[in-house]
Amino acid sequence: MPRPENVVAGGPGLSELLTALPVGVLVIDPDRRIARVNTACEQLLNLSERVLVGQRLDDVLALPGPARARRDGHALAAFDVEIETSRGARVRVDYLEALLGDHAGWRVITLHHAATPRAMGVSPGRDAGARAAVGAAAMLAHEIKNPLSGIRGAAQLLSGGEGAGDLTTLIVTEVDRIAALIDGMQDFSDTTPLELTSENIYPLLDHARRVARAGFARDVTIDEHFDPSLPPVLVNRDALLQVFINLLKNASEAVAGQAEPRILLTTAYRQGVAIDAGPDKPRRALPIELAVIDNGPGAPPDIAELLFDPFVSGRPEGKGLGLALVDKLMRAMGGIVQYAREGSPEATVLRVRLARGEAA
Repeated sequence: MPRPENVVAGGPGLSELLTALPVGVLVIDPDRRIARVNTACEQLLNLSERVLVGQRLDDVLALPGPARARRDGHALAAFDVEIETSRGARVRVDYLEALLGDHAGWRVITLHHAATPRAMGVSPGRDAGARAAVGAAAMLAHEIKNPLSGIRGAAQLLSGGEGAGDLTTLIVTEVDRIAALIDGMQDFSDTTPLELTSENIYPLLDHARRVARAGFARDVTIDEHFDPSLPPVLVNRDALLQVFINLLKNASEAVAGQAEPRILLTTAYRQGVAIDAGPDKPRRALPIELAVIDNGPGAPPDIAELLFDPFVSGRPEGKGLGLALVDKLMRAMGGIVQYAREGSPEATVLRVRLARGEAA
């Protein structure tokens, strides 16, 4: 007996149910061509059914690795993966591909939108990862720094011996280097609440720029494109200065291999930018934007979404604490930091967003 079109007499048909499903659905024929697309899929991919139907699936979507390697006769589930459309749009989804048992070669693909903080340039689990790293950094700093001071003192005592100068100099230099790294870890592990005040962003930005030009960015061209009417920002002066210096240092290291290394600093006021401030709290507006833009190659794709996680670095000599500290300080000030590759030619953008302060 044929199956009825309506699930219940007088109720919606299967076609109507497919259209109403809140998850994206694609029906794929034995030639891997798209036969049906529901409304949720059109909205998720920002492509119409008219554009999609009849095209080969692989020509329209860059599928996750497991789907590309899929073997006929098997279903597939891949969670929190990225797909890319032929128009360059990228979406994170839970990807499920199932067989239609009564129809050889036919498949149904469902795409569940995996709405993670990555869309805002914030890696998932960053809070938990940062808390774990804070604990580890505090413990290591406490356990390592005291023995280092003893080693340094012993090396200085030994330096009076004949022929010991080069060796003790090496010991002292390496101990100082490790101590400097631990100082950075202690900065990261400091959880003291920050006192926030309304500040003019430009004197702080100018100070950071002069620090950069006098040291690590002396060979880099630093341009500016500022909004002169920017209102005060709600920040901690010392923390924001540290954020600016770290971002400029990161950018200067990123452009070190460029023939014409350049950094562009921009400020802007953006209406409508807000973040979730927590349970039972109104969303927090973050209209003040500062961007540090460089013409370097950007982060390797495999770590781009993890840049603000502690101990993750795209450079062999990197410690992975600079941007993690920026993220920690921005969160402490109620703001956010984001990474992106934008523009033509493509450039690296590290963008901080902050709350507006009170006018003086």
